[in-house]
Amino acid sequence: MKDLLIRTATRTGLINAAQLAQYLDENAGRGRVDEVLLSCPYFTEDKVLKLFAEALGWEYLPEISGSLVPPEFIESVPATYAQHHYLIGLKGEASNGELTVVLSRPLDANALDNVAKMTGMAVKPAVATRAAITAVIDTAYEQRNTVIDEVVEELDSQNLDQLVDEVSASDDLLDVVNRPPVIRLVNDILFRALQLRASDIHVHPYETKIQIRYRIDGILYDVLSLNRNTLPLVISRIKVMAGMDIAERRMPQDGRCSVRLGQREVDLRVSTVPTSYGERSVLRVLDKSQGVFALDELGLWEDDLKRLDSLLVRSHGVIFVTGPTGSGKSTTLYACLNRINSAEKNVITIEDPIEYQLEGISQIQVASKKGMTFATSLRHVLRQDPDVIMVGEVRDVETARMAIQSSLTGHLVFSTLHTNDSAGAISRLLDLGVEPYLASSSLIAIMAQRLVRRVCPDCKEPSQPTSQELGELGLGALEDSRDAEFFVGQGCERCFNTGYRGRTGIYELMLINEPIQDCIYKQQTAGQIKRLALDSGMQTLRMDGARKVLAGITTVSEVLRVTQADVM
Repeated sequence: MKDLLIRTATRTGLINAAQLAQYLDENAGRGRVDEVLLSCPYFTEDKVLKLFAEALGWEYLPEISGSLVPPEFIESVPATYAQHHYLIGLKGEASNGELTVVLSRPLDANALDNVAKMTGMAVKPAVATRAAITAVIDTAYEQRNTVIDEVVEELDSQNLDQLVDEVSASDDLLDVVNRPPVIRLVNDILFRALQLRASDIHVHPYETKIQIRYRIDGILYDVLSLNRNTLPLVISRIKVMAGMDIAERRMPQDGRCSVRLGQREVDLRVSTVPTSYGERSVLRVLDKSQGVFALDELGLWEDDLKRLDSLLVRSHGVIFVTGPTGSGKSTTLYACLNRINSAEKNVITIEDPIEYQLEGISQIQVASKKGMTFATSLRHVLRQDPDVIMVGEVRDVETARMAIQSSLTGHLVFSTLHTNDSAGAISRLLDLGVEPYLASSSLIAIMAQRLVRRVCPDCKEPSQPTSQELGELGLGALEDSRDAEFFVGQGCERCFNTGYRGRTGIYELMLINEPIQDCIYKQQTAGQIKRLALDSGMQTLRMDGARKVLAGITTVSEVLRVTQADVM
């Protein structure tokens, strides 16, 4: 093999033949030739694999499509085996049922033979890089037909009490071979949720069935109905995964865990509560592979982005992000912290719970049962010489006062409030008991936000809204709207037939200038503060939504769904 590779290198010039010969002589006897060469620091993986392909007369595949992987391969070869040996099967060109097995280790004859035995098909080797093979393994095994129906039948045919003992934590959702039926069922529910980009999974028991529901882009959909008898088993499996007590069925419980889907790491936050028809469970899905959004990926309009950027370089002050639960407040705060995170600044967060790990930032988990509340944590954080502090949520006057006092002593503080709009946040602070002079002197900005669904790019078509809808959105009299083209999604497979895919934010950024400070000090109404902010150039949530409708990003009905009419 060594001589063949050197001759091929000399003939093709793919890699330096003299260097190859020297490296092979120096490492003779260290192992199989392909493994030795693939660990060589002088040659890249793709060059080595191209050399083997040329020498052996095999095909080298720079990219592989998941649609070429036949179902026979997925059903016969476990995902873990394919991942461990870095191989994948593709449909052969011949009509005699031949399978092309793509390897990242060209001389792994044992793996090739094993695939032939597992599938019962004739195999033909080819080569590709580890990255190309890993990507297609994840895609191919994700696209396999779900096995929920047959698993439920299998569960029904067995004694459910005996199967409770078989429940144990699994590593990879794709690894379902030889698993007990309940593990395969729960894995498949999780797996389908990730395929559909669901943020929450609801296991809802009724009198005669269990309804599995997914929250996709903020809307709940009924996806699956299961036999009522499987409820104790499914809930027990979820509890085991989240490290909860499976014997406790009468009290609410919380837990969390991580699962893998191929190369993707996914965090699950689990909550169970007892209901009249049995325990109900909700799983919040946090896909770590997506990472933290950058500030310019959130959907901020260019003028708002510039204003927000100018605030992030301030040395002190309080910035509040407001909105209902699930409106993306934490995502916005993480994006802001990521933007200002640098070696020169000491950034500390106090969260409940910590949703994403941010590199270079100290994150503290609130533990109310142990007396570690937002207020007590903030008191200790101030002794840690911070430059920037993020407080997950202001829930009481003590936390509000501490956050404001922190900003007055030279810290930039970020936090969230649950209010409908930016001006309402000031009324909320004063209602909590914060003194007007403190609020007026410390606040530098308040940003209200909502999430709207994006029109699906694959099935969007022009559509003219009614004049009433345009009037409600404030576009009826605008010149821009007369020539604008509006779009709606017709519904396709890629968007779950909803016409929408993905979400973006709409924002209302209110900068606290001197006239507004004066209003706060005099305890004037939210309506008066809002009028002053509009005079200073603020765009309300509905106005920002209208801009995004005119840009073809979302629809009129979607903006009307998540925003209220602008009343002063």
